[in-house]
Amino acid sequence: MSRIAVAMSGGVDSSVVAALLQQQGHEVIGITMQLFEPCSSGPGTPAHDGAQVAAQLGIPHHLLRLEPQFRDLIIDNFIDQYRQGQTPNPCILCNRLIKFGLLLEQARELGAELLATGHYVRRTVGPDGLCHLRTAANQAKDQSYFLYSLSQQQLRQVIFPLGEIASKDEVRSLATGFGLAVATKGDSQEVCFIPNDDYAAFLEQQGIKASPGNIVHIGGQVLGRHSGTHRYTIGQRKGLGIGWSEPLYVLEIDSSRNLIVVGEQQHLLKAGLIGADISWIIPPPANSFNTTCKIRYRHQPVPCRVELLADDRCRVLFDEPQRSVTPGQFVVFYQDDQVLGGGRIQAACTAEQP
Repeated sequence: MSRIAVAMSGGVDSSVVAALLQQQGHEVIGITMQLFEPCSSGPGTPAHDGAQVAAQLGIPHHLLRLEPQFRDLIIDNFIDQYRQGQTPNPCILCNRLIKFGLLLEQARELGAELLATGHYVRRTVGPDGLCHLRTAANQAKDQSYFLYSLSQQQLRQVIFPLGEIASKDEVRSLATGFGLAVATKGDSQEVCFIPNDDYAAFLEQQGIKASPGNIVHIGGQVLGRHSGTHRYTIGQRKGLGIGWSEPLYVLEIDSSRNLIVVGEQQHLLKAGLIGADISWIIPPPANSFNTTCKIRYRHQPVPCRVELLADDRCRVLFDEPQRSVTPGQFVVFYQDDQVLGGGRIQAACTAEQP
């Protein structure tokens, strides 16, 4: 049996992971990350609930204070990307740098052979020793999109015990069976440091000014005024406050000129994208190849052709044009149930663009 550290967020998933591994006879250590100053340290917070579950299970529990690192690596990057008119996904960066970076280092320092998390994803190892990241049995909860940037070295040191469990109901049933205090606790919000999911209010509290500017039709006509480019996302239809003969959508966020560009639905469709900072879990099969990709978490994988470019970039051409290709989000490549790799969406492009 192994000595395994469990990333305990105080939620149902990670708590069940700790209980399952203990039931299997492993020596389990709980680690909870404190990433930002909480309003309190009472019930419902990761520190409190993680420690409570660890005490129930009778396992050691460690609180890892990472507020400065989380601020520097994740929150400041999130704010900067919005200043540039992009729409970031901080969870992907957090997984790469914090959970499977700093937390994994702490687990190793505590003598753990492996780090376990409550992610819904599967990891397999091939005959050649290569690790493969695969989608979860619970497709509705699959989180493989968020983990595309994990390296072979990281994947060799982590396990995902919930990957083969087919439903969240089964996880909650296990939590009840183990008698865990968090068995009925609700799922956490998607971005942990945004209170009430109010992105605009958070960004303004962090110093981004709500600077009004023009809303411009793709044809050049000024249609109205916006209340700050950080308040808009690609594909947005509601809340524009302008009238037109047919529905209009946000097509572009130009923070350098303080413009929001809008247009009809057909203008949302893009032939492809340019990806940057591309990384691969397994080596790409060729400099140009066919596969499938997702361009946001809730996007179904679509057929595409990938062409590798210099400087860890790539050009992706969809078999069928896709809506709302959003700079700052991520493109992730799949082959059946396997994650190949991915990168940040730098720009949408047409079939003719180089």
